[in-house]
Amino acid sequence: MAVRGHSMGPTLSEGDWLLVDPAAYRSREPAIGELVVAEGDAGLVVKRVAGSTPDGALLLSGDAPSDAAHRHDLVAPRKTLAGRPWFRYWPPGRVGRIG
Repeated sequence: MAVRGHSMGPTLSEGDWLLVDPAAYRSREPAIGELVVAEGDAGLVVKRVAGSTPDGALLLSGDAPSDAAHRHDLVAPRKTLAGRPWFRYWPPGRVGRIG
């Protein structure tokens, strides 16, 4: 699966294109600090796991808390996880593994 990234500086920038492993969290839970792709109200979002709730949902946040789009945490049920972003393939000057 491939997704187009939104700014989550310094890790991601607007226009980054990412490869996503959709099977990454089928056999294990994502760890605190890991990046995840989740289905949000506005489509797919890339966030970092900040914690979990007692009912198993994940607390997600962005890497740029001063950016208006990343100021709040997102509570995402585990079933909304689409996978783990692992590689940036665009733009050419930023190609490589992410984490």
